Amino acid sequence: MAQSPRTVSGYVRDRESNKPLANVNVYTTATRQPDGRPKGGRQYATTTDADGHYRINLPDLLAEANLKQSQPATSPELTLLFSLVGYEPQARAVSGTTAIDVWLTAGQTLQEIVVKSSVSAPKISDLAGMSQLSVPVDQLSKIPALLGERDVLKVVQLMPGVQKSSEGSTNMYVRGGGPDQNLFLLDDAIVYNPSHLFGFFSVFNGDVLRHVSLTKGGFPANYGGRLSSVIETTMKEGSKDRIHGQGSVGAIASRFTLDGPIAKGNATFLVSGRRSYYGLLSSLIQQQKPGNMVSKTYFYDINTRLTWQLTDRDKLSLSGYTGYDDFSSSRFQNTTTYKSALNWGNKVGSLRWQHQYTARLMSTASLAYSSYQLQVANQESVAFDSLSRVFQLKYLSAIRDITLKYDWNWSAGTTHQLRFGAASTWHRFKPGAVVQDASGDEAMGGVQLTNAVESGIYAEDNWSPNARWRVQAGLRLSHYAHPDVRYLRPEPRLSVAYVLPRQWSLKASYARMNQYVHILSNTGPGLPTDLWVPTTRQVSPQQSEQVAAGLAKDISTRSGQRGFTLTVEGYYKRMNQIISLRQGATFMNPLSGNANWEQNVTPGRGWAYGTEVMLQKQTGRLSGWLGYTLSWTKWQFDELNNGNVFFPRYDRRHNLSVVGMYDLSKHLRISAIWVYGTGQALTLPLSRYIVNTNKVVPSPTTGTESSTSRLSKNVTVRDYGDLNSFRTEPYHRLDLSLQYQRQGRRFTSTWEIGVYNAYNRANPFYYAMESEKDPVTKVSRTVLRRYSLFPAVPSLSYSVKF
Repeated sequence: MAQSPRTVSGYVRDRESNKPLANVNVYTTATRQPDGRPKGGRQYATTTDADGHYRINLPDLLAEANLKQSQPATSPELTLLFSLVGYEPQARAVSGTTAIDVWLTAGQTLQEIVVKSSVSAPKISDLAGMSQLSVPVDQLSKIPALLGERDVLKVVQLMPGVQKSSEGSTNMYVRGGGPDQNLFLLDDAIVYNPSHLFGFFSVFNGDVLRHVSLTKGGFPANYGGRLSSVIETTMKEGSKDRIHGQGSVGAIASRFTLDGPIAKGNATFLVSGRRSYYGLLSSLIQQQKPGNMVSKTYFYDINTRLTWQLTDRDKLSLSGYTGYDDFSSSRFQNTTTYKSALNWGNKVGSLRWQHQYTARLMSTASLAYSSYQLQVANQESVAFDSLSRVFQLKYLSAIRDITLKYDWNWSAGTTHQLRFGAASTWHRFKPGAVVQDASGDEAMGGVQLTNAVESGIYAEDNWSPNARWRVQAGLRLSHYAHPDVRYLRPEPRLSVAYVLPRQWSLKASYARMNQYVHILSNTGPGLPTDLWVPTTRQVSPQQSEQVAAGLAKDISTRSGQRGFTLTVEGYYKRMNQIISLRQGATFMNPLSGNANWEQNVTPGRGWAYGTEVMLQKQTGRLSGWLGYTLSWTKWQFDELNNGNVFFPRYDRRHNLSVVGMYDLSKHLRISAIWVYGTGQALTLPLSRYIVNTNKVVPSPTTGTESSTSRLSKNVTVRDYGDLNSFRTEPYHRLDLSLQYQRQGRRFTSTWEIGVYNAYNRANPFYYAMESEKDPVTKVSRTVLRRYSLFPAVPSLSYSVKF
């Protein structure tokens, strides 16, 4: 019987809220009996997707439905039935139309049944990739936090293989890499400085994040540009049913988030703001009096996202972030006003278009913008009657990126999943600028405006040849173009997994990475004043090669539910052409007055190796994880430490973190974090001695040298020995929190009491050599003093959702 090819498609929504309904059963009555059971033969049915959309092929359905040959192909007796638990079923006749939208009415009242999947995510033993962790965003609101401000990067620091730089900081060192070797992405846009308040908090607002992942090895081919890790964050989409909101008030900052639908659910919005009031009270009570210092300290950030569902195959999203930190002070004394300021800020944005060509092929195109700027300023204003003179010194540093990416995903059969794409980034560096202004005269020095283009193309195949083997093989070709030099380098990637019985798997990986941007730092705690610089003819790109091998296991409960996941990995990483400032050189006061930063750096190499263990449980009344790292990191520079190998500051032999959350009842939850880390490596003087120096000066009368014109001076000299030969005391602390949650008809409120460093451990923040008199002998002696940052810090916060 000849029939014209047609499909019936449409959307199923809630009649009251217009919210798309997912998992609605859509089927023809011709293939089912009146009680809904299959009638026999081939069954034709489908369900709606997350957007409430369905699609059914009519010709095949009509062939089954037209049981009588005399029945016309477009007979209204052929109907589609739409059913969903909790809603009244609805039947719609199929005639000549190919588009049927349905609104279901809530009408069935049933006793609540909780259904839990035995597998909430792909089994870790079934995946080819390794050294990749998905940060549990839903657990972010449950763990203890410093001053009530939760931070996703502090959660990342609790993962094995990740070291923090200092107490309270969000700066990270992953598998022996420096802070510049971490790539931070927010909706495909690069974030160059992910810190607020000198690194105590990050720029990532946990209220707006949908997904956070950490990749520290076995890198997929679509990642490039950094040696050590990729921290990828994705913002939530706004709700499609109604307006939602949440807000919180903490000890140091407050935030508020609002999201909801636009244009009957075809578009959604999300906007979130956060602002600190640290230092606000002190600045309000301070007054402009002679000699009195008035300071201003705060940070803020704003996240926005708009999402449009253009068609059932096209989705467009626009997201943005802007954040700013300001630390400024002023003092007025007599006729002079002194002002100083340190401020920095990030601005990022991305426009993404997702298109599904077929059921097996889809693509994502994105245009991203990123900008980071730092300013350090000191100003002195002197008033002379009606005239005034201004002396000021400014230091400026900035980097700006524009990135274009296009990625494809293709399901080429049941055994191959292909990914391929290309990306190109235009960098604009402004690594330093000094402005001196006196009486209207302005001079600039040290300005080095540089443009560069970094590009890459890649292809990767996830191949499952049989039930045991998993192979992820890829190749990335990176290209870098600078006005003075060009580089073209291949980056092969390979990850292999062999599935063993009882949900065990054996894994191995290899990855080569290249990095064309660098950061100049004194290898201490990362600060916003660290300087981003490009690869040039004199400064080569960094390169690393990493191999890793390990075991992974999924541990299920007796009922078949997902229980624990266990990973054990060993790695070895070699790094070449890493850079450091020469001994005694800084970029704000260059060595020997040289304003060219390229003359003040020296290249070197490094090695990192170790073992990591991760045991994690993400579901149930008790959840959390245990992470342990045993690692070594070594550096060697020809111009540092006499060319000998040394341990960098952030080398730590042992690192342990234990995170636990337990639901005492429906309303009450307790959580705890305990961390331990071996002390950091520092350079301290081993001894000191006094040297007498003589300086010959001309005679004030004759202008010639004589014995009476020699000046004698005693100079104290310190011997520091080998670089970073001193180890600080171990670091450990315990954080606790108790949450009480109450859920009403419209609002869900949460009170939280927490304490950071519960047993008041005096962890070392920095050391200083100081002189003091012995109380018995009254003789001066040199002592080493340890200073701590945080004692036991209690906090109280309140949050609400609606």
